[in-house]
Amino acid sequence: MPVSYNRAMETIRIEGLRKTYKIYQKQEGLRASFKGLFRRKYRMVEAVRGIDLAVDQGEFVAFLGPNGAGKTTTLKLLSGVISPTAGTARVLGHVPWRRENAYRRRFSLVMGQKNQLWWDLPAQESFRLHQHIYRIETQAFAARRDELVDLLEVRKLLGQPVRELSLGERMKMELIAALLHSPEVLFLDEPTIGLDVVAQHNIQNFLRYYQQLKKITILLTSHYMKDVVALCNRVVIIAQGVIVHDGSLAEIIDRFSTHKVVTLLFADHSLPSDIGRYGEIIEQQAPRVKIRVEKKTVTDSLAAILQQHPVEDVSVEDPPLEQAIAEMFAIAHRDLERKAMSAGQDP
Repeated sequence: MPVSYNRAMETIRIEGLRKTYKIYQKQEGLRASFKGLFRRKYRMVEAVRGIDLAVDQGEFVAFLGPNGAGKTTTLKLLSGVISPTAGTARVLGHVPWRRENAYRRRFSLVMGQKNQLWWDLPAQESFRLHQHIYRIETQAFAARRDELVDLLEVRKLLGQPVRELSLGERMKMELIAALLHSPEVLFLDEPTIGLDVVAQHNIQNFLRYYQQLKKITILLTSHYMKDVVALCNRVVIIAQGVIVHDGSLAEIIDRFSTHKVVTLLFADHSLPSDIGRYGEIIEQQAPRVKIRVEKKTVTDSLAAILQQHPVEDVSVEDPPLEQAIAEMFAIAHRDLERKAMSAGQDP
C-alpha cells in the first residue's frame, strides 16, 4: 500500500534532491602523481540521484540502504551540513542548507561514528556549552538535563571524562546533548554502531519511549535490523542514490522474500532420508530439521511430508528480515544497472 501524507502535518518534504561529488582520480606512481599536479583527472559520483520523500510530524522512519547508497549524504543535506547539486528540501518549513539559526535550534543530528562532546572533559561541561550555544534558559536546561539523565540512568557518570566512558555510555551522553534544546526533528545516523546487545537494547528503549513522549520526528539509519524492528513502522530504502521502497517491514517480506523457513520435529526421532527433496536443508539435528522452501510450494510440500512421515511439530516462518532486505538490494542493483546500461550511462 502506498504511504499517505498530510500536507498540513508534513515535517520533511524532499523533491528531486541530488548530490554529485567530483572525485579526484589519483594515479599510481611518482611520475603520474607529478603530472597530477598540473592535469588532474576526475570522475563524478552521484551520491543522491533525485529522491522524493515526505515525512509527517511524529513519524519514526527507518532510512536504510547498503554502504554508499546515499543515506548519510541525505541526512547531511537535511541537516544543512552540505548543499545539494539540484532539487529542493524543506524541514519544518526551512531550507536546510541556508543554515538559518532558527532552523538549527529545531533539529539535531547524531552520528554514531562522530563525537560532539569534548573528549577530555566530563559530559556535564559539554552540556553547559550546549546550553549557551542554544540559549537555553537556566531552569529549562536543568529540567531537561535531569529528565534525560534519569531516563538514561547516567547521573553517576556526568563528572567522568568522556574518553573514560564505554561506547554505550558515550552514546547516551551524545543523545542527551542532542536533545537538550528540545528539537522537533532528530536525525540519527547509526546510533548503535559498535554497541553490545545490552547497550543497543537500552538505546532502543530510550528512543522508543522518548519519541512517543515528545512526538518528535525521527529519521534513523542503521545496519542493525533489530533497531528497525524495535522502533520503526515505516521503512524507506535507498540504493545507488534512489529510493526503491517506501512502506512497512511486512511489505518488504511480501515483496522480496521468495521462500519460507519450515521447521519440522519428527515423531520417530530420526530424519527422513528424502527430506532434502522438499527444500534446501538449512539446519538439521535429529529429530529436528529446518528447510528453506519456496513460497509457492509450501502448502504442497507440507502436505506431502505430513502424509508420508510422522511429524510431532511443525512451524512455518518468514526468513530473517536481513535476508529479505539483502534480496531487495540485489534486485534493485540489477534493475538500476540495467537502466543505466540501456541509457548508455555508468551504473
